[in-house]
Amino acid sequence: MIYKMGELFCGPGGLAWGAINADINDPSTKIIHAWANDIDNLTCQTYRHNICKDDYTESVICQDVRELEISRENLSDIDAFSFGFPCNDFSIVGEQKGLKGNYGALYTYGIEVLKLFHPQWFLAENVGGLSSANEGSAFKKILSDLKSAGYKIFPHLYKFEEYGIPQSRHRIIIVGIREDLPQNFKPPSTEKYKNVDTSVRSALNNPPIDEWAFNHEIPFTSEKVIERLRYIKPGQNAFNADMPEEIKLNVKGAKISQIYKRLDPDKPAYTVTGSGGGGTHMYHYEELRALTNRERARLQTFPDDYEFFGSREKVRKQIGMAVPCRGAKIIFEAILRTMNNIDYDSIPCNIKF
Repeated sequence: MIYKMGELFCGPGGLAWGAINADINDPSTKIIHAWANDIDNLTCQTYRHNICKDDYTESVICQDVRELEISRENLSDIDAFSFGFPCNDFSIVGEQKGLKGNYGALYTYGIEVLKLFHPQWFLAENVGGLSSANEGSAFKKILSDLKSAGYKIFPHLYKFEEYGIPQSRHRIIIVGIREDLPQNFKPPSTEKYKNVDTSVRSALNNPPIDEWAFNHEIPFTSEKVIERLRYIKPGQNAFNADMPEEIKLNVKGAKISQIYKRLDPDKPAYTVTGSGGGGTHMYHYEELRALTNRERARLQTFPDDYEFFGSREKVRKQIGMAVPCRGAKIIFEAILRTMNNIDYDSIPCNIKF
């Protein structure tokens, strides 16, 4: 079956790339782009350019979801649906306002799509902190609403480094299958990825990044930051490195911070983020500088010909908000096998509901 997939909060296309590249060795079974929505114009440009070049304008709607007309007149029918609803109010890095925050309730627009179109299955994604926001009540409410929309739900906390991704990135992904269908989803096993090299060194150098690659501009680094980085060893940050007092950061309570943290070349990267001020840009394990956006994209497993639009900071945000492409592909392939009743190595969901 060909699954036409709609998306809300599509971002630059990490989930979409994984979906349209999912392959279970059956040409009659695949996922194709139907429509997508995001609020940011540059993000939509990136998505259009890389995901749907043959349908460059109409199928990608750049609009605040709160103003989007969710109707059959405005959106085409879909068989599948994905939405990485905004995580700002669920991240453990922030205040975890949950459903009480400005972004927490935006998942309800995904519920509206499910109730209108009744796709066969969906994939919803958010940060690991979703389960603890509002003392756990936000997560329970979201799961309950997804189930009430007519779906069997299968929530799981994925640790993407366990799936061969060169980055420690933990995300809750909820797969839903329409309750009138017989299939039940299980997360794919991590066993086959145990011997995959997930080191930063391999990710950034195998193969080497072409100096003319898209989004590979070397960022400016001030002399003060360069001097600070000289004392920070790979894997260390500005607070646990042995450096002279005059260049130390005078910030209390940040001993385990990722500020000015240099990557460890022999381990997966720490989580790529899309925002943050000085010292949060991820720092090269060998060179005295922050990573380029292309290097960040490598850690998110975007192919080198994936072109992001916007300024350096705008592109950084797009990359940081995305789902790792290859990780998404693994999950979508498990969904396709599930829907086709094809056995695959799986594990039980680690979140009970």
